[in-house]
Amino acid sequence: MCGIVGYVGNDQVAPILLKGLAKLEYRGYDSAGVAVYDGTSIQVVKSKGRLKVLDEKIHGGADLSGTVGIGHTRWATHGKPSDLNAHPHSSESGRFAIVHNGVIENYLELKSFLAEQGCHFISETDTEVVAQLLDFNYHGDLLDAVITTLKKIRGSYAFGILCSDFPDRVIGVRKESPLIVGLGNGENFIASDIPAILERTRDIYRLQENEIAVIKADGVTVYNMEKQTVEKETCHIDWDISAAEKGGYDHFMAKEIMEQPKAVRDTISPRIKNGRIVLDHISLTREQIEKFNRILVVACGSAYHVGVVAKYIFERFTHIPVEVDVASEFRYRDPIIDKNVLVLVISQSGETADTLAALREAKRLGARTISIVNVVGSSIANESDDVLYTWAGPEIAVATTKAYSTQLAVIYLLAIYISEKIGVMSEADYQFYISELQSLPDKIAETLDSREHIHETAKQFYQKDDIFFIGRNIDYAMSLEGSLKLKEISYIHSEAYAAGELKHGTISLIENGTLVIALATQKRLFEKMMSNVKEVKARGATVLGVTTYGNQHIEKESDFVFYVPEICDMMLPSLAVLPLQIFAYYVAYLKGCDIDKPKNLAKSVTVE
Repeated sequence: MCGIVGYVGNDQVAPILLKGLAKLEYRGYDSAGVAVYDGTSIQVVKSKGRLKVLDEKIHGGADLSGTVGIGHTRWATHGKPSDLNAHPHSSESGRFAIVHNGVIENYLELKSFLAEQGCHFISETDTEVVAQLLDFNYHGDLLDAVITTLKKIRGSYAFGILCSDFPDRVIGVRKESPLIVGLGNGENFIASDIPAILERTRDIYRLQENEIAVIKADGVTVYNMEKQTVEKETCHIDWDISAAEKGGYDHFMAKEIMEQPKAVRDTISPRIKNGRIVLDHISLTREQIEKFNRILVVACGSAYHVGVVAKYIFERFTHIPVEVDVASEFRYRDPIIDKNVLVLVISQSGETADTLAALREAKRLGARTISIVNVVGSSIANESDDVLYTWAGPEIAVATTKAYSTQLAVIYLLAIYISEKIGVMSEADYQFYISELQSLPDKIAETLDSREHIHETAKQFYQKDDIFFIGRNIDYAMSLEGSLKLKEISYIHSEAYAAGELKHGTISLIENGTLVIALATQKRLFEKMMSNVKEVKARGATVLGVTTYGNQHIEKESDFVFYVPEICDMMLPSLAVLPLQIFAYYVAYLKGCDIDKPKNLAKSVTVE
């Protein structure tokens, strides 16, 4: 969601803030702003639109003098995108300036109270209320004012706070929204994500719930809500800074598509030792696994689509019934859960608000929880009983690619591991699937070699208004992600349907020239899929088929075909999704869309 950067040091702060915010543009935003203490007061400059508008407005930061400041890129939740609603927000006195990622749920109640005390508001945001409340609660002790304010508000937040009475420091606070502290030499930082500060430091703290960091040039002190100091463990970031750069590609998404062989290999290889799956420090015993009568997968967006694929995989491998829930609906359906339910929680960032809330609800009801996340030390990772990390490295493009692929890889590992533990899978099958899993990175690389053919095909369809995806069984599950990728970045209306449901309404939407992408990788369902292809062809559809090499029969029924290498049917989603990612990319590219930063979307959704 929103991007936050804060700096205290000896260098001019405005250029540092602008550069840090530029590294956070992938999070999605509609306005940007900075607040800098200039030696006398806090100067705030902000503007609607892309960061370059703000950059030009302050001439690359040259117009603002000072060495302490905070910056922000906003993804609107309260109030339309505008200069007034952009962050930072100030208190009426000008004493406080604040940037915020999250949502204050009781802001209307607080706003009404403050208005009765004589406060005047100029924006539509919940964040301005916090700035005014800080000023109202301030009586000379900054830390007391922050703690008193936090106790009055409900919701999720990461805050960066300036106070003109304490011009040597920035305050950082978090609850359910990520915030890190960067530790430099004579300078220190706050940020909502690592890339913002990676050029200046590789040593960080990850703030935990309701921790308050007081950032000064010569050091950082972290407090809890009782004003007690908290000892923090430094985390050293060892990935190459180039991992957060485009590396010669036109877009981060293109780069990340091509990084998938390495990302999947890095996720799989350390967990297969001497022909056996070793899952980090997972503490589940065979006796515990045998008591599970249900597996529940909870996630949002692309991670939810991984969960839909996981249902087929777990039920085939483990014979344990699986349900898949959209995390935003999970808490509100009164789920029936107890200690005999295993809940898998999937999130790229480990901070997704709805998924984190679902995890907490599952734990409250007594379930055993395992999270699949990419960010070490994230909230979901910390609060799960066990965690399996996807070693995907940083993913900058809003539309996920390698996070999806690495999450699938972890699903394969976990499903095979559980099935072997409870004696459902024979040793011969176990070794077969291990071999197939180990071959996956090379087959992903082979599939990516067809990207020029996919590019040429995309030229035929980038001006379409509607595109439909159909598939059966695990092909249907995977088509959900293909459809999402297309609509996310190209803004073409796209839907995915179970092919057998065509006759129950969907087929009425098919007309001359409608593109239907038909996934037919499952051999046992191939003939049925060809029947569905004939149905849409009879109504004028143009068909783009996706299948494995050797299935040339599809060419008799389809107008265009993407082929992928053969692998066991349960792992085919890892290959079949690749041409769909590439197709979506080139369609968006040909349309001239802002691929890495699609409109209205954010990378890490930290509000409900």
